[in-house]
Amino acid sequence: VQLQASGGGLVQPGGSLRLSCTASGTLSSVGGLGWYRQAPGKQREFVARIVPGSGTNIADSVKGRFTISRENAKKIVYLQMNSLKPEDTAVYYCNGIVRLYDGTWREYWGQGTQVTVSS
Repeated sequence: VQLQASGGGLVQPGGSLRLSCTASGTLSSVGGLGWYRQAPGKQREFVARIVPGSGTNIADSVKGRFTISRENAKKIVYLQMNSLKPEDTAVYYCNGIVRLYDGTWREYWGQGTQVTVSS
């Protein structure tokens, strides 16, 4: 099972980016999908999460600017980031809870995608 993240880049303050993360491999279904980020010298922090049937959770620091959504059939989660600020600069990691064919649930992490907000 792999989580492949993409969509990072360099953007000016006030700009927008959309991150995508696709779950692939030998899996039965995908549960919660989310995003975390880690800025230089800081701990990894929660950004957003979406769980089928349970809605979304968004960190207060990005609420009103970031939106999380998913396409269940394609096993993709998106993070739409608007009104970006320099303090949003970080490596963004996608995270997913996946059900394997043996019935067990396991947590996986993507490889990270760099988001840099700078003029």
